[in-house]
Amino acid sequence: MRPWPLSPGLRLSTRALAPTLGAVDAAFEHHLSSPQGLGRLPRGGAVGEAGGVACGDLARVGVAVEGDRVVAAGFEAEGCPTMIAAGSAAVSLVRGRGVLDAARIGFAEIVHELGGLSPGKLHAAELAADALHRALGEAARRSAVLAPRPGRVLVAMSGGVDSAVAALLCAREGAVGQVVAVTLELWRDPGNDPERSCCSASAVQTARSVAHGMGLPHLTLDLRDEFRAGVVAPFLEDHARGLTPNPCVRCNGSVRLDAMLDLAGRLGAETLATGHYARVHDDGAGPLLRVAADPAKDQSYMLAALAPASVARMRFPLGELVKARVRELASEAGLPVAKAPESQDLCFLAGTGKAAFLQRHGGLGDRPGEVVDRTGRVLARHRGHHRYTVGQRRGLGVGGAGAPVYVLATDAGTNRVVVGPREDLRHRAVFVRDAVLHRDAARVDKVKLRYRSPALGATVAGSPLRAGRHPRLELDLAEPVLGAAPGQAAVLMDSELVVGAGTISRS
Repeated sequence: MRPWPLSPGLRLSTRALAPTLGAVDAAFEHHLSSPQGLGRLPRGGAVGEAGGVACGDLARVGVAVEGDRVVAAGFEAEGCPTMIAAGSAAVSLVRGRGVLDAARIGFAEIVHELGGLSPGKLHAAELAADALHRALGEAARRSAVLAPRPGRVLVAMSGGVDSAVAALLCAREGAVGQVVAVTLELWRDPGNDPERSCCSASAVQTARSVAHGMGLPHLTLDLRDEFRAGVVAPFLEDHARGLTPNPCVRCNGSVRLDAMLDLAGRLGAETLATGHYARVHDDGAGPLLRVAADPAKDQSYMLAALAPASVARMRFPLGELVKARVRELASEAGLPVAKAPESQDLCFLAGTGKAAFLQRHGGLGDRPGEVVDRTGRVLARHRGHHRYTVGQRRGLGVGGAGAPVYVLATDAGTNRVVVGPREDLRHRAVFVRDAVLHRDAARVDKVKLRYRSPALGATVAGSPLRAGRHPRLELDLAEPVLGAAPGQAAVLMDSELVVGAGTISRS
């Protein structure tokens, strides 16, 4: 494995890249005086942009892909002259190359093509690399057709340690050139902290740096429009309706993994590998998700909306590992993300609170209303029903020396929050809507109602149901549950296997 050319901050030493000042001047002047592809974005090609008003520099790179090759490339640039030279270098490096060879071109290669750059000019190469990879990823997604290769795997890399180790393990198992990395850009918002988000432009840069350091080709997919429409918009709508949605289940089940599986097929890859802690098991009727060996890290709940056909094409290299071992592997391999902190929040909430996000993007600001008990007696005032979820205790503003109260329900129509004692949260039955059973209902013996909660003993009530879609299921629980929140996912299990999923409607 080659040494790491980049740090997570994407900074290079000009001494390492530029052997002599004369070489820098000659290469730079060539691209500045005779820029390749300037003003010639390929007709019908994909275009990627980076930079803009904030920094004053803008790179726009266009790429056209036919089959397995980049057949045309061009660029436009605004700002300092170095932007022109960097755009020309990027175009020169990828034009005529195979798609996977072009995906190995990054910031370091652009700087090297220019003979090196002074620290003040490195930003132009960063922008050119970002624009190039956005264009290349979109072009590959639209038009690439690579011959299937046994053993080829596409690895999803988020910029964190888990996905980096998943890529490392795949690279160790496979033949040279059989592992391809991809990172999704899902959200860009000045209100977020890009260093804490696993789907930001900053995370994409880090993931590309790590992948290229491992010698892997890397592609970027810009799915911001799909993510906003398929994940963020329903998240906002559900909160407005008084529900507690789980956007990660929706994202994995219908947005990001589907897009990557489609790309895997275009690149001739048999499977898609991710850094999720989960496993796949064939029970004789086909592959199903299975919980991870480390129950503290298990993420099968977040993947439960995946169709069995998708599960059949998935690999989870971390499924048998514990987190401590994953970090050890990263340190042993010298991965620069070995000590990267874990993301603890929704990717689009990184660095901002949920209340601020709901107000900025969904118009769900303060809407004063009543906190009432089951009889309708007013106990306090609240700032909006969308700030509360079933089972919540804090922030209710209900004082007094009596027993603590909890949210029992929220009513979007009346903007009321109904509270009561802990005992009133206990339910032995849960209703589920929009359910999908991958196996007959008789197989269900557990249900998981929250990501971090243990699975509970459960059976599906009523006459025996076959595998398939069911608008409504009733679950009988072996023990009472404290506050099943409407809008959350209900994951149906047979021991350690995920055999279905739906959305909690009410208890």
